[in-house]
Amino acid sequence: MFHSDGFHTLDRPECLRLLAKVPVGRVVYTRQALPAVLPVNFSLDTDSSVLLRTSASSVLVRAIDGVVVAFEADDFDAASRSGWSVVVTGRATVVTDPAEHDRLSRSGPRSWVVARDGVFVRIESDMVTGREISGTPEPV
Repeated sequence: MFHSDGFHTLDRPECLRLLAKVPVGRVVYTRQALPAVLPVNFSLDTDSSVLLRTSASSVLVRAIDGVVVAFEADDFDAASRSGWSVVVTGRATVVTDPAEHDRLSRSGPRSWVVARDGVFVRIESDMVTGREISGTPEPV
């Protein structure tokens, strides 16, 4: 659906298709009662959840395990004034099942930082929203 402001609302399948095309997004969570945003590399799992890999002792894991967070990724081209943004909202949990951890070790995201105590964090895709803007003319 196109809006009068030039944005187009994306449906869930289109949002997930676009998310799979980019390697980095941002986790939005609460830290010490304040909003916090952290860029992370990620991948999508077969059930459409967002997967992160980080250190078990990280501040991020302590802040988000078991709570609802938002995850945002986007892609924009400033020259053409076009792009998209997708937000996934859901509960984040550390993957504790050994078989699941083994599977994700083979197919999940690779951390950009070496972590000997690496864990996977799954963000459920309970709510997925997105919007796109396509080449709006520059204001006069």
